[in-house]
Amino acid sequence: MPAIPRRPGLFVVAWFLGLAIVAQTAPAPVAQSAPAPAPQSPAAPSTAAAPAAPFVFAYNYHKGDKFRVLSEVSEDIFVNHVLAKSTEIMNRIAFEVADTAPDGSSAKLAGTFITSERAKGETNYVVTGRYDSRFDQNRLGVYSIDDSYFMPVVRDVPTFPDHPLSPGDTWTAPGEERHDFRQGFGIPEPYAIPFVARYRYDGPETKDGRPVRRLSASYTIFYEPPVPSVYNEVYPVQISGFSDQVIWWDPAYAQPSSYRERFKIVLDLSDGSTIEYRGTAKSSFVEATLMDRQALQAEVEKAVGGLKGVSVKAVSEGVAITLDDVQFTADSAALAPPELEKIARIAEFLKEHPDRDIIVAGHTALAGTSEGRLALSIARARAVADRLVELGARTPLHIQVEGFGADRPVSDNSTPEGMARNRRVEIIIREN
Repeated sequence: MPAIPRRPGLFVVAWFLGLAIVAQTAPAPVAQSAPAPAPQSPAAPSTAAAPAAPFVFAYNYHKGDKFRVLSEVSEDIFVNHVLAKSTEIMNRIAFEVADTAPDGSSAKLAGTFITSERAKGETNYVVTGRYDSRFDQNRLGVYSIDDSYFMPVVRDVPTFPDHPLSPGDTWTAPGEERHDFRQGFGIPEPYAIPFVARYRYDGPETKDGRPVRRLSASYTIFYEPPVPSVYNEVYPVQISGFSDQVIWWDPAYAQPSSYRERFKIVLDLSDGSTIEYRGTAKSSFVEATLMDRQALQAEVEKAVGGLKGVSVKAVSEGVAITLDDVQFTADSAALAPPELEKIARIAEFLKEHPDRDIIVAGHTALAGTSEGRLALSIARARAVADRLVELGARTPLHIQVEGFGADRPVSDNSTPEGMARNRRVEIIIREN
């Protein structure tokens, strides 16, 4: 039995991300002239109002726009029908519209996907994967993406017919999941699972004070894949499952603004064992505001002025507050009292700037084993993040923990002074 493959929130990160170009051979969604099998998602509540006018669903973006998507997954994992793990997953997706077609028919998007997990009952999420992706999407939602990209997981959901839709209209369209099975199965390439999605336009409604259009989507999977050319000891021989979704489309943004989902997927493996994932997911979309890094850096420097061993600098992700030579109880992740004072000052500043997510990154000196250094860097970053949450600087959904061990030194590990500088924790205020 292999290690359980990590799944970055199976169904939850696909369709918030962009416009793209249609491959010439890509099949278009098929509108139904008669009612198709209805998605299993709950039907929209009926009203006595007059029938809504037909609506044209089409993605629309502007070059330079930046967006952020946060999705939450609550998932149970069963191995041979026995509960093996209960976990909560947070997917944080930041992307930018790199370019658009002159006629507005498509756009090119560049995104970074960060997957974090925590065991149920824990406070903070720990980063388990980072992925970059570039892809196109047309105004109807169809992707064009190189086979080398692992993200987005779900592609071509939702896609739309090229004509107006009225409440109650249904249609079908092909889609695909791509999974990272490198861990556990040793399959090096993104693993493709095809499906056909069923859609229904439920009608207009109001959600969170905004006028939206509600969609229901569902698909089932029953797939017997070919034997992979490269794998470890075992591989999937049959994949089955389902996804039932409710999607809220925001006409002002011309894309989905949020969704919720119920899912299950079962992998039957070549050694006769099974892995089953089941759970729920929800997600929301946020338009990012640009960060004035120099101005924010100056504000942070003023707020932490006088704190020994604390420095501030602008970085590619935003503005980083570095705590050099962080003091912990020997061979542990328990913060020493002087560090608690520093974190309290930083927390006060962060509470005054609540709109930016943060990531807390831990680093160690070059001592011990690689595995031990990684675990210690995560534990120490988590200690800082836990304290920030306790002080009300952020909620767990807006803070992530990441450990790098000794992989990113800033000084020479051959001297005591250099090792002290490398034992650091960075609190990064993110732009997007």
